[in-house]
Amino acid sequence: MNEAYSPASPRPGSTTSPSTMKMFMAFLAVFMVAQTIGTTLFCLYLHMKMDKMEEVLSLNEDYIFLRRIQKCQTAEGQKSTLLDCEKILKGFQDVQCKDKEPSKGQPKFEMQRGHDHPHLTHKNETSVAEERRQPVAAHLAGVTRNKAVSVLQWTTTMYGPAASNLISQREGKLQVKEAGLYYIYSQVTFCTKAATSAPFTLYIYLYLPLEESRLLLKGQNTHNTSNPHCDLQSIRVGGVFKLREGDMVFANVTDSLRVVYSHGSTYFGLFKL
Repeated sequence: MNEAYSPASPRPGSTTSPSTMKMFMAFLAVFMVAQTIGTTLFCLYLHMKMDKMEEVLSLNEDYIFLRRIQKCQTAEGQKSTLLDCEKILKGFQDVQCKDKEPSKGQPKFEMQRGHDHPHLTHKNETSVAEERRQPVAAHLAGVTRNKAVSVLQWTTTMYGPAASNLISQREGKLQVKEAGLYYIYSQVTFCTKAATSAPFTLYIYLYLPLEESRLLLKGQNTHNTSNPHCDLQSIRVGGVFKLREGDMVFANVTDSLRVVYSHGSTYFGLFKL
């Protein structure tokens, strides 16, 4: 008996179950969220670490700076060629000068002076005091001239205060940059000969550009001598005057060729009271 032929039916293809797909998607989402949180936490930690490192480096620089200052205030540091002690101490003095008036109750910073060099400490304190209050004064010595001049010329001395930003010198004239009361003085030493009978006169003038200069001080010497060569005489004048900002004063004599310019003999100066 013949049976009817029937072709084999195809097998159904393999399919992924919905529950497996859901688990995979959930795992993937959790992994991405965890990775995002981990990356954020790592960046935050790195940022905090960098801030900490910057703070440590800043403190380390301050510590090194203080150590250098302490080193420069010792005899050993003064002899060292690796440290520019003058520049380091000047920088520290500038920092101190910026805080002249600390708030009440706030303690002032003081360095440990257990091993300070006494020479250097005294020098630093003196230089700071001079910077805080610069004296308004000038003391000048006479300059030799081979020809007669209408205004005596001057130069700075080794130990006397020189012209500064508060007092300037120009062509023998001293100019004040600050108004106030000033003591003006001068001494001139000159040579008296038997042949000269006219008095030798020293003048101190206030220079007025637009009018005739005003006489402030005057000194005379009428000494006569029988010495045919030279007898030395001196005239000294001084007084207090009220000067305005920009005023100029100068000294003059009747005969500048007779002035003696030996050390300490002829000078000119002023200082603010």
